Amino acid sequence: MKTYICIDIGGTNIKYGTIEESGTILTSEEMPTEAHLGGPGILQKVKSIIEGYLTALSPAGVCISTAGVVDCEKGEIIHAASTIPNFKGTAFKAFVEKLYHLPCEVENDVNCAALAEHYAGAAKGTSSSLCLTIGTGIGGAMIINNQIHHGFSYSGCEVGYMHMMGSCFQKLGASSILVEKVQQWKNNFSPEINGKYIFQKAKEGDDICIRAIDEMVDALGMGIANICYIVNPEIVVLGGGVMAQKEYLYPKIRASIDRYLIPFISQKTKLAFAENQNQAGMLGAFYHFQKIHG
Repeated sequence: MKTYICIDIGGTNIKYGTIEESGTILTSEEMPTEAHLGGPGILQKVKSIIEGYLTALSPAGVCISTAGVVDCEKGEIIHAASTIPNFKGTAFKAFVEKLYHLPCEVENDVNCAALAEHYAGAAKGTSSSLCLTIGTGIGGAMIINNQIHHGFSYSGCEVGYMHMMGSCFQKLGASSILVEKVQQWKNNFSPEINGKYIFQKAKEGDDICIRAIDEMVDALGMGIANICYIVNPEIVVLGGGVMAQKEYLYPKIRASIDRYLIPFISQKTKLAFAENQNQAGMLGAFYHFQKIHG
């Protein structure tokens, strides 16, 4: 059975491992990204990961999930935030294929998360799904008729930048804003005020924490409803660190979506939470590779 090297490049950590052609994850590890080293530094980390496996493995290909806007045909970063310096222009596909004579495919990390949920998670069995990752910002990916919607310039579904209420979606609905609000409202900027603290205090009846969560949930419901009016997905899948609080958040987000969507659409739009979590990037990169190479 064929085995593939899968690498998921994030701003903080690089997760990597091997997946066999059945979709079973065989190994899974991670290392710090050290984003300050920039694109060239990340290329060297990819090189060391691949060479670490080549001593005991004859892989059938290399599958990469990465932050940034990706030209999937070239397997190259065409736009990236300043979080990773000199990342734009990083040509993973050309680098890997020239050096190791192995096929390599590259896809954006949120698109990979959506593929993982579509083929082996909450959206399995659907033909259209919207996947949102809620974290420092809000990332989006849309699958229509079993295909990622990339858009004309590979930037389809960049919903975090969507304008809302005099601001933008990710400045209203991301978990990082939740922490900022509570720190400001309590006039306490201690690092102990994090997402875990806020949800615990909300469950204990803390009015400030409850209000901050409710404002975030209201923004999420409005943003999700706006997207649904345009693309009408069968299911909306939510992922990201804050979604670990799904028992607390699900009824609130469901109610918020229902408030902003007309009943006819809302009743036909499922809501679910991501199932693959930390392994979504690797798994999605594998499915992206498989769609191209069969």
